[in-house]
Amino acid sequence: MTKITRIYYQNSTNNRKRKAKVKTLLHLSLYFLITLLCILSSPVLAKVPNAINSSYQPANTTIINTVSVSLLEQGKMLYDAGRFAEAVQVLQQAAEKYKQQEDNLRLAITLSNLSLAYQQLGAWTEAKQAITGSLNLLRASNKKQNWQVLAQSLDIQGRLQLAMGEAEEALATWQQTAEIYKQAKNHNGVVRSQINQAQAWRTKGFYTRAVKILKEVDRQLQSQPDSIEKAVALRSLGDAQLVAGNLEESQDALNRSLMIAENLKSQPHIAASLFSLGNYARTQQQRKQAINYYQQTIQISSSPLVKVQAQLNLLSLLIQDREQPLTVQSLLSSIQSQLQQLPPSRAAIYAQINFAQSLMKLSIGDRDRKSPQFPVFSPEQIAQLLETTVQQSRSLGDKRAEAYALLSFGSLYQKTQQLSKAQSLTQQGLVLAQTSNAQDIAYRLEWQLGKLLRAQKDIKGAIAAYDAAVESLKSLRNDLVAVNQDVQFNFRDSVEPVYRESVELLLQSPDGNLDKLLDKARQRIEALQLAELDNFFQEACLQGESVPLDRVANQENPTAILYPIILPEELQVIVKIPKQNLQHYSTKISQTEVEEVLTQLRKTLVNPAATNAIKNQSQQVYNWLIQPIESQLAKSKVNTLVFVLDGSLRNLPMAALYDGKKYLVEKYAIALSVGLQLQNPKRLMRQQLRALTAGLTQPPPDFPNFGPLPAIKSEINLIASAGVSTTSLLDKDFTRKALENKVNTVPFNVVHLATHGQFSSRAENTFILAASGPIKVRDFNILLRGRDESRPGAVELLFLSACQTAAGDNRATLGLAGAAVRAGARSTLASLWQIDDESTALFVGEFYRELQGNEITKAEALRQAQLKLLRHPNYNAPCFWSAYVLVGNWL
Repeated sequence: MTKITRIYYQNSTNNRKRKAKVKTLLHLSLYFLITLLCILSSPVLAKVPNAINSSYQPANTTIINTVSVSLLEQGKMLYDAGRFAEAVQVLQQAAEKYKQQEDNLRLAITLSNLSLAYQQLGAWTEAKQAITGSLNLLRASNKKQNWQVLAQSLDIQGRLQLAMGEAEEALATWQQTAEIYKQAKNHNGVVRSQINQAQAWRTKGFYTRAVKILKEVDRQLQSQPDSIEKAVALRSLGDAQLVAGNLEESQDALNRSLMIAENLKSQPHIAASLFSLGNYARTQQQRKQAINYYQQTIQISSSPLVKVQAQLNLLSLLIQDREQPLTVQSLLSSIQSQLQQLPPSRAAIYAQINFAQSLMKLSIGDRDRKSPQFPVFSPEQIAQLLETTVQQSRSLGDKRAEAYALLSFGSLYQKTQQLSKAQSLTQQGLVLAQTSNAQDIAYRLEWQLGKLLRAQKDIKGAIAAYDAAVESLKSLRNDLVAVNQDVQFNFRDSVEPVYRESVELLLQSPDGNLDKLLDKARQRIEALQLAELDNFFQEACLQGESVPLDRVANQENPTAILYPIILPEELQVIVKIPKQNLQHYSTKISQTEVEEVLTQLRKTLVNPAATNAIKNQSQQVYNWLIQPIESQLAKSKVNTLVFVLDGSLRNLPMAALYDGKKYLVEKYAIALSVGLQLQNPKRLMRQQLRALTAGLTQPPPDFPNFGPLPAIKSEINLIASAGVSTTSLLDKDFTRKALENKVNTVPFNVVHLATHGQFSSRAENTFILAASGPIKVRDFNILLRGRDESRPGAVELLFLSACQTAAGDNRATLGLAGAAVRAGARSTLASLWQIDDESTALFVGEFYRELQGNEITKAEALRQAQLKLLRHPNYNAPCFWSAYVLVGNWL
């Protein structure tokens, strides 16, 4: 080779190397830019410790060493640190530089990050403008290598759409995102998009589709090799399943995430999975397990923030039960020290507020429970801590965090009776919450303002504040169960009292139109009932068309509607009698006394030998609820009573109330409603009744606490002999799969399930037994509503025979209401406790004979069947006939 040739060859080779190097640099440059997208780490329902892709190496920062990229990276770091207002300022500077340089790719990425930061601040208009600008730039370039950036920007747009209540649009966006990720073979991106889609489906009310997607995500993850990405995805899935209420699936995914992190010896991810498992156990009220998980997290975590969050959760558990004072003392010292070392951020501020709230519970709240063994902090010490959180929020420009800090600060002064200061702080916080669209904080500030105004005798102002709180809760309905968990959200403590206190105020108001006030009060009780069901199912469960009960009661056979309301110092009853204005009456009696009477009566009712005691106790309840209007009921010729029951009253069958001579069932047909609106208010058409029946005479081996039910065969035969066309599944043939198959292939308008079942205040503990195991209440929606798409026609009646309320659960009938709603049936008939199965068979046969053979309502058919037992020499005790209740459409 000549010298010239050698030079040419070297130059040519060098050119190829330079081109390859440039190409490599461009790919690395693009990769570096992609890692700066804040979206990479966290699906809507997941929390992951690191926001930058785990494969990113800091050395790559030398590839592009310009001021603009430095600004972009600074913005990303500020966002990850929870310093959102500062992130906005830096990202705005970066965007301006990219715009001047006409670098559209980096500008698009910067605008996406800017949109996310705006979302955190509640600045929806600015967030929308930023993400729209990003997407316009990316679509205009139409370069295949930019697809992943486009997908991640779309992901951010989906978050914004869901936050603004545009679930349909968010779903479409995430479906598009998933397709792009599939083409790019980005499996983690596909998983994120699918988890987000499940959240959108749930928000739209399509629980079945959400579950199907989450199961598909789980299937995909099982086929992937172990990696940090898989551990993160499983943790995301577990967190999503927990929010969706799929508890077994949540625990399984979180355990698998932990196992992978342990196999890979990744301490941050081990700690993160343990923390999620602690939250799972806490949600399940598995206190010891939760404490154990939090303690492990504290021991393992290298993240100061995760460590202190675990300590705070552990502290709140220990304070709740006033246990382990030495451990509490140690925790307090450790938390105080670590909080001082955290750099300012929203997460750090929330941790400090969490700590202040625990200190208030320890030192100010529940004074009767305080013990000298526990440390006590002065209000001044707590105030100093909260003053620091307010100042830090202001320095960060984080209005949401400041609003939350002011909420707690106002609460402190309320507890110490410094009402003027408390009101001023609360009003300041409310302005900030409203301007930053923080509805979950705004409703609590409105509620707090209402309590403060009420304490200062400003009843009109207090009612207005409570009205605003209820409206904020209404707007939050679809998101109520997914509110930021850092804001210690608890339904019994933080939602239910808003409605009850509001009703109490309305009924005490000296001003205004009485009929309007009463109507408003009963609407509040309905809103509470819906909120309870939403909380029970962890989703907004009642959707669609409904008709006010009043209209149905006025048009159909004479029906009175009663709304008993248990308040702290009195029992109020609002009554609607056909073609009359609303009226109300009350009994001055404390909630504690009411609960004691109701609890004792509930225990007595199940005793067949306690008839006299039942009459005496139930007459007291009769005098509260019925006696004041019994003459008006007779004058209006009312023959049906519909109760919208409150609290522990739901545990009692109204049929057993006694007036001194007769039981209520001897005078009226009786039904229950879960609200003031009735779904599908139509009479049962007198066509041939067709029943899908399923029965289990012997429970599965795994359920030894449930005894055999040999009379079930007779029960099902009596249904057929009443003239009802039946399709039956009995014993081993009664499986979930077989029932689902029959639901989709057999024509029916009645579902009769004769098997053990349990109603509970927790959805996961509400179920019926099949030969294949329990069918949980959540699955009723899948089983029975699934036929709507292929076989139109409503289920007229769901009959749950041999079921019972969970022992020791004074809110167990929430599960019964949940079963009624979940099934989508117009009416649900069930028993509050398990009854002798021979009397059950007799009752069932009579009920179907009345329903099939006479032109009567379902409520009247129930009444006639109950009277059949009441007049039977062996079954005349209330424990046999009174347990049956009809929920929903009584027509």
